[in-house]
Amino acid sequence: MVTLREPILHPVAIRDLRPTQITVGMREVAAKREAWRDKGSKQAGKFLGRHTIPVILGPQREHYVIDHHHLALALLEEGQDELLVTIVADLHRLDPDCFWFVLDNRGWTHPFDEKGRRRGYEDVPRAVKDLVDDPFRSLAGELRRRGGFAKDTTPYSEFLWADFLRRRMKRKQVEADFDAALDAALTLAKSEDADYLPGWSGAVAR
Repeated sequence: MVTLREPILHPVAIRDLRPTQITVGMREVAAKREAWRDKGSKQAGKFLGRHTIPVILGPQREHYVIDHHHLALALLEEGQDELLVTIVADLHRLDPDCFWFVLDNRGWTHPFDEKGRRRGYEDVPRAVKDLVDDPFRSLAGELRRRGGFAKDTTPYSEFLWADFLRRRMKRKQVEADFDAALDAALTLAKSEDADYLPGWSGAVAR
């Protein structure tokens, strides 16, 4: 099966993009919305030209997003209609069961809900607008930006960190006082309990 690397030169409607995960961190979406509003029209055009969305061409030639879900949702909520996409692989000839099996085995899908539970592929939202909030994904994203762990190429690395934090903190704790939760997360991130996670930097910190 041929893998395509060249970006598609025509835009795709954000509302037609298919997610490959169930959740996002809505705090991160909000931050991206704010950053977008700060751009002038000229800056916005350049930004969209540089930030194409990687997708898999799936059954019925629908575009399945495999990265930048937060950005796609943020732009949709800001009234942006279209984005440019890059087709990473063309799997449109596969039947749906085979298609999702291939995505799973290639690390191109993350069908886990906001409680960290594995769900069926049918539970992945059909539209970007229906992505579900996971506060621990927001916490993991901010943790990385604060130096809690290093950026890593491991697929869904921030979701692995989110799951680590979810097992040690209460959701109410994150929702009630995010800054305090972040302080606690920074301590946890430097501990040896986290040494199996991608980007762990505890050994450097000691």
